[in-house]
Amino acid sequence: MRSRPTVLTEGPIAPTLFAFALPILLGNVLQSLNGSVNSVWVGQFLGEAALTATSNANTVLFLLLGGAFGVSMAATILVAQHVGAGRPAEARRVVGASAAFFSAVAIALAVVGALATDPLLAAMHTPPDAVPYARAYLRIIFAALPFLYLYTYVMAVLRGAGDSRTPFRFLLLSVGLDIALNPLFIFGLGPVPRLGIAGSALATLVANAVSFTALLAYLYRTRNPLCLRGSDLALLRFDAAIIATLLRKGLPMGLQMVVISANAVAMITLVNRFGSDTTAAYGAAWQLWNYVQMPAFALGAAVSSMAAQNVGAGRWDRVARTARTGVLFVCLATGSVVLLLVAIDGAALRLFLPAGHAVEIARHVNLVAAPSWVFFGISMVLFGVVRSTGAVVTPVVVLFFALWIVRLPFAMLLLPSWGADAIWWSFPLASVVSASLAIAYYRFGGWRRARMLPAAATAAPPQPQPAAQALPGDESARG
Repeated sequence: MRSRPTVLTEGPIAPTLFAFALPILLGNVLQSLNGSVNSVWVGQFLGEAALTATSNANTVLFLLLGGAFGVSMAATILVAQHVGAGRPAEARRVVGASAAFFSAVAIALAVVGALATDPLLAAMHTPPDAVPYARAYLRIIFAALPFLYLYTYVMAVLRGAGDSRTPFRFLLLSVGLDIALNPLFIFGLGPVPRLGIAGSALATLVANAVSFTALLAYLYRTRNPLCLRGSDLALLRFDAAIIATLLRKGLPMGLQMVVISANAVAMITLVNRFGSDTTAAYGAAWQLWNYVQMPAFALGAAVSSMAAQNVGAGRWDRVARTARTGVLFVCLATGSVVLLLVAIDGAALRLFLPAGHAVEIARHVNLVAAPSWVFFGISMVLFGVVRSTGAVVTPVVVLFFALWIVRLPFAMLLLPSWGADAIWWSFPLASVVSASLAIAYYRFGGWRRARMLPAAATAAPPQPQPAAQALPGDESARG
């Protein structure tokens, strides 16, 4: 049996985008549930010090995977453009160079991380009682890093080729193994020794190693055209033009996660001023918002791959229609989740909070801030479209402006007079600003002239042609 990349340059836009985005969304839900379940095992059975240790270790992992996210997204767009343009040999060239790069970086980080675990924990001011747990956990996580990086990379490449179902199937395997192995390795059973917190990290390592190996075996067994074999194995090398592009385009996309996470730290620092009830309420609201954001992230990734294939094919009419459909979908999906959340927020928040004053604070926070995620979704979809050409800097600049120049100063300036409401209202304000700037850049910006690779490195994508459809009022789609 021979598989082939899914063509996203043909057929109706809406059903194709929905079918492509749904596995990505389900995969995001699975990963969040996996993290929640693992936290329950550690927190409930190993204690607060162990949970603190995993929180510190996962902060490090989040930053490391943030870099992998950006560079893998750059590989996704490159592969998608070549697949859309009908250049399978160039797509395999990207696969070879980026696989060599990811492997080298992952192994180097694993070695450096294992050697620098203690200084790293000291620099993070990890509580002394949590240090032994964090050390045991983090050293195994660093050993798992090559599998985590390469797994992330292969799934990104497959999505660039138009295949989101295969990554989801193997992600399901990974999450299932991780959930099943956590209690086995933590508590031991029969010949399996009791490993404590190290067992939780080992479960992650085994789950990702097994799933990654199974995914590669499946791709070669089905003769996926992006797999390297025979003479194509020579492509597993450091191609300077491609690696430079991965870094030049990928690092700004990875920086997005740093901008978001750093702002989250700054905001919770403000929230902490109002006492434990308010902080607990805010934390509970965030637990729910994690799920509210998922349609935006899934559709942002989906439209990026779909638009990139159509950029490669020169189908600018379909790029514009992908943007319009993506915005419609994210408004419907996120809006529906927000309405449901507001309707049942009391019951949902009591999953994380005991009945009392904190629940009422959290309901107020949710009522003010939850609708802002609809505007956040619009930004993510339009950023996904403009990135499909290689325009990656402006989305990060817009995000930085909305979060650090609008949200944080607004909250700090009005804190004395508005109290905690200044923080809650800063969310919709920043989201509206971000969505407005994203729409303005989509309509009037120069993203259609951007390039992933220099013209000398590969054939340039066809120039924009007059668009058949675009977002309402989108004059710039004409060229």
